[in-house]
Amino acid sequence: MATKGKTYDTHAVGRRKTSVARVYVAQGNGSITVNKRDIKDYFPKGTDRYVVNQPLKLLKVAEKFDLNINVRGGGTSGQAGAVRLGIARAILKIDPSARPELKAAGFLTRDPRKVERKKYGMKGARARYQFSKR
Repeated sequence: MATKGKTYDTHAVGRRKTSVARVYVAQGNGSITVNKRDIKDYFPKGTDRYVVNQPLKLLKVAEKFDLNINVRGGGTSGQAGAVRLGIARAILKIDPSARPELKAAGFLTRDPRKVERKKYGMKGARARYQFSKR
């Protein structure tokens, strides 16, 4: 796949809650672009940036690849989790020998938890209105 003169080695999809991240990986110097913005602009919270960089730091390849990421849906923490899964899957396509490390760290497991729906007659999914006897 080529985008604006850059050829990408591989791509992968990561999902978390209602977020979907498409991660494109190319050989480079470690720049990460999320939705055409720098990672520091897109994820101002340090915890979200930490989650995104976990697979790269684990395998010590943070300076080897340039990442172009498109992410949509959900909130920032869900998006960060989706990006982490996408990065782990993309690295796995490039280097299948990294599978045991990524699997042991839990980066290849799709987190199935989603927000439970609100039920009728209740405040939320499980929270009820206060009961009044009189």
